[in-house]
This record gives sequence, structure tokens and C-alpha cells, in this order.
Amino acid sequence: MTSLAQKITPFLWFDNQAEEAVNFYTSIFNNSKVGNVSRYDEASAQASGQSAGSVLTVEFEIAGYKFVGLNGGPVFKFTPAISFFVNCKTADEVQNLWDKLSVGGKALMPLDSYFFSEKYGWIEDKFGVSWQLILSQGEAEQKIIPSMMFVGDGCGRAKEAIDFYTSLFGNSKVISTFPYGAGQEPDKEGTLAYADFKLEGQLFAAMDSAHEHRFTFNEAVSFMVNCNTQEEVDYFWEKLSAVPEAEQCGWLKDKFGVSWQIVPVALFELMSDPDPAKSQRVTQAMLQMKKIDIKALEKAYEQG
Repeated sequence: MTSLAQKITPFLWFDNQAEEAVNFYTSIFNNSKVGNVSRYDEASAQASGQSAGSVLTVEFEIAGYKFVGLNGGPVFKFTPAISFFVNCKTADEVQNLWDKLSVGGKALMPLDSYFFSEKYGWIEDKFGVSWQLILSQGEAEQKIIPSMMFVGDGCGRAKEAIDFYTSLFGNSKVISTFPYGAGQEPDKEGTLAYADFKLEGQLFAAMDSAHEHRFTFNEAVSFMVNCNTQEEVDYFWEKLSAVPEAEQCGWLKDKFGVSWQIVPVALFELMSDPDPAKSQRVTQAMLQMKKIDIKALEKAYEQG
């Protein structure tokens, strides 16, 4: 399995359990590690209701795949609308991960043999994050694959979403599609039972489900797009943002309800300055923004 350069990073919104969750995940998956930890400063603490000095974000990798965990308070709850496939090499690996993720969690599809895999199960862990554990056939190109499930009013739009996303991002293509056939009610013939595709060289999956689900996409899982220039920020913001009231601090919602963060690399560099006065000025400036403005951040940084 080759090393993956990630332009798009799943961003997980926890109540105040990010550190606990990250330590749990990195303990049960191979090739995993905890990365940089950022903390709330006075400005961000006041804006969020968190305590200054407490953990804001934790960067981490599981199975070589990068995530960020956020302590954001009890505002959003994870749903199975976005889950994570885990491609396992052996049945024992599937079973081992299932046993560990099941503690305090609940099964959404029981661990069993299915027509598409000899061993598969869908589990919601004790933090609410959903995982689809599957015995892979052959060597998997990517160990962990984010998956979007289009339900309710969004059911039947998975193909539209895939076509839209692959038109926006570079190094993107549709890999495969598996539509529902006739007689698979309530799912409509031709909608997607499963599809996988690449964005910026990263694998993603999507599916439609017409069954009754009392959830949809929300900000608990967003996708952070790391941008190198203001032009890149402007491009993704213009193309993706479809819900003006959701725009805040680089966050947006697209026309399917999926949340994204369009974030310049410069923001992290400026906010991580060892001079707390500079980093706090950058944070205060960012908190006033919808789309991130790099020049305005640099101006705030230099104002001392």
C-alpha cells in the first residue's frame, strides 16, 4: 500500500472527547500516531464557550490516513451519513477491530458474510463514529475510505454528487459504480448501491439508501481542503458553498448538505506562532471571517 499525500482531511467534531477518541483509535489500528495538538486561546475560548488552554484540535493518523479531531462541545452528533470503510487483509483483522470498536458501541449491520464480502460489519463506536469493516479481496489501494450515504431528500443524488466533486478537484475520477437493480425496493432501480471515486488521488465512496433514516449529513464530520493560495481558497469556496448561513470561519455546506472546510495552509502557520500575541490576533481575525482571507490574517499577524 503506497503512502498517501492527503489534500483532503476528514475532520471529526467531538463533544470534549477528542483526546480520548484519538488515543483509542491510535491504539487499535496499526501504523497510527498522534500528531500536533492545538489549544484554545482566549479569543477562541470565548467564541466557543470552551476553557482557555484546553485542547482544541488533535491531528492524528490511523493506518497511515490523516484525520483531525476537534473538541467543539455538544453541538453536533455523528451520524452514519458519513462513515469510514476499513479494508482488512484477513478475517482475523476484521474480527479484532470489530471486537474493539464494539465496546460501548452498537452494530448497524451485523458482522457476517454478505454477497459482496465474506466478512463485513458496520459498527458505530462509543463516540458515535461509524466504521464499515470489510475483508478485502487482494491488496487494497487505500486502507481507510470515507463514505457518504445519501438518504431522505438526498437519496438518489449520489451519482450527481460524485460527478460534481470529480469535476471540481484535480486528479479525480470515478472508479466504479454499482446501481440497484429492479426489485430492490425501497431503493429505486438505477440509484447507487455503491460507488467509489477519487478526489485529489484519494479514494472516497458513496451510496444511496431509500430506507427510513432519521439522520443526514451535518458538521460532525467535515472535509478539510488544504489550500496553498488565496486563489485556491476562492475557487473551492465559490464552487462548493451553497448555504450562506452555514458559512463561518472557513466552514461551508455544499448543495448536498456535506460540510467542508476551505483552509489555507498559512492559517495554521500563523496560528502556531510561538508568540501568543501574534497567534491570538490571527485567531481573532479568523473568527470574524466567513471565507478565509490570507492577506487579512497576515495583516493581523503583523500588527504588533
